[in-house]
Amino acid sequence: MVVLDVLISTAYFQVVTITAPTRRVKVAVAAAGFTSFALLYAPQPVLPQLAAQYHLDPAGASLAVSVATGALAISVLPIAALSEVVGRRPVILASVVLSSLLALLLPLMPSYPLLLVLRAVQGAAIAGFPGVATAYLVERLGKKGVAAAVGAMIAGNSIGGMTGRLATGFAAGPLGWRGALYVVAGISLVCAVITVVTLPPSTPQADARRQTLRDVGAGLVAAVRKPVLLAQYAVALLAMGSFVALYNAAGFRLTGSPLNLSPAIASLVFLSYALGSVSSATAGRFAARIGRRRAVSAALILMAVGAALTIADSLPMVVLGFAVLTCAFFAAHSIANSWAAAEAPENARGQVGGTYTLMYYLGSSVVGSIGSAVYGQAGWAWLIGAVSGCLLLAVAAVWVGTAVRSPSPARRELAPR
Repeated sequence: MVVLDVLISTAYFQVVTITAPTRRVKVAVAAAGFTSFALLYAPQPVLPQLAAQYHLDPAGASLAVSVATGALAISVLPIAALSEVVGRRPVILASVVLSSLLALLLPLMPSYPLLLVLRAVQGAAIAGFPGVATAYLVERLGKKGVAAAVGAMIAGNSIGGMTGRLATGFAAGPLGWRGALYVVAGISLVCAVITVVTLPPSTPQADARRQTLRDVGAGLVAAVRKPVLLAQYAVALLAMGSFVALYNAAGFRLTGSPLNLSPAIASLVFLSYALGSVSSATAGRFAARIGRRRAVSAALILMAVGAALTIADSLPMVVLGFAVLTCAFFAAHSIANSWAAAEAPENARGQVGGTYTLMYYLGSSVVGSIGSAVYGQAGWAWLIGAVSGCLLLAVAAVWVGTAVRSPSPARRELAPR
């Protein structure tokens, strides 16, 4: 729990001392990202325990993650559209508070089907933050400031994912999987309160630009017309799907033969998320140096390299592979997410953010579940082959999507290289 103590202490210090609006925004979205990711993937370390209790195979157990991400994917566009009408801040606050309260009910579910139903409701509630956060950041900070703020948000995501999984993994031994989920719910509720206290209201200019339902529909069309945006959606779908597929199966691989680790020790693999928080926060500078297209392609290829390292039945190699994979994934996600935000038409910022998030969590749900099934039927090496194919396909989408783009002279300087 040292990671949690450091996070909460740091967040509290910033809350009571911050005066600059930009830093206040970063703290708020980092705390909200922490809440969302900690809750969304909290069951992942205890999937083997769920499988044992309810007599499930890996694919069946992984539904505890997939139904939440699937519900999030389905809900994100309607919620993004709602934010165009009522504003971003109310949607973000409702998301983090409601999803944290639902987490307190999750361990009380008496059967696996009911647990899955509540996980779906929770996933829909979580959708309010990732679906509108990037659009909120663009409106508050402008296109020049959004890259750093998105990096801070994704750093919060990665720390939340790491802390939630570690807390679940370590608490599952003495408290059981139900008690472990209570621990994560309590942590997330604290971070939700931080978000409520620190998140600034929308700017008057943003409030003045709220849209009608007809405007929302036009924005959805605009969000899928630019090839460069379609390329980022492909990265979201394939990279996130590959990432979740590997982590869904990680518990089974680490606790099974030949590694045979305990659940608590196996959960230490999620310490790799600390590297993800660093890479997401620095990815913007890397992309500015070599160009977005090259940077996101390099990150995707590095993901495949990290995945390949885990094939060896050697614990140090598996750990190294997950570290490389995680670092590269969060870099790719940070670049693609901020790229999509920067390329979004002014009348479609919420819709672009919602579409990106839809594809991101659709990948988590669908590709993640398919990956679990591949692992259950064919083993780890076949899973690595499948996700490597997905990642190379994402690289191809980036180069094809940006090759057909013809930037205007005024924007040629910012074109991807």
